[in-house]
Amino acid sequence: MTPQPSRREQILATAAELFAARGFHGVSVADLGAACGISGPALYKHFPSKDALLAEMLVSISEELLAVGRARAARAADPTAAVTALIEWHADFALRHRPLIVVQDRDWESLPVAAREQVRALQRAYVDLWADRLRLVHPGLDADTAHAMAHAAFGLINSTPHSGLLPDAPMHALLCRMAAGALGVPALHP
Repeated sequence: MTPQPSRREQILATAAELFAARGFHGVSVADLGAACGISGPALYKHFPSKDALLAEMLVSISEELLAVGRARAARAADPTAAVTALIEWHADFALRHRPLIVVQDRDWESLPVAAREQVRALQRAYVDLWADRLRLVHPGLDADTAHAMAHAAFGLINSTPHSGLLPDAPMHALLCRMAAGALGVPALHP
């Protein structure tokens, strides 16, 4: 049984949906409160500001991507299985968090500077994780090319807000097959 999300998690999810639909600056604190079933000022009980809410939203997803990515890669039997596990994880994440992908792409500049730096550091570590495993799979692959390959795979997988025309299960399989093909590893979903 999946635990119920906390009130804070519910607010973050609702805010992600609203920000994705209308942009960070197109959503007021009153709008957020109304969508969450509370008054706008009651949001301040959970977050000190709308900026802090955006920061937590984007920092927490970056932390989750990295932590789960590291865990899955560490459990993999070999580097090829690690890349496949990373692909599977990222596709699953992207399909479950489409609004967050839109928010990060569109509202990056609205993110407070300290949070932006924190997200960048987490994202660099996540790209490094992928690039390191790709270099083990493809001996002789230079670091820049491995990083470019990882970014290209992210672009493909993160297209879900725009390309997710199929139900989630077949879309997940398609994204995994395509990313695996682009990265030169066998796909789990033939």
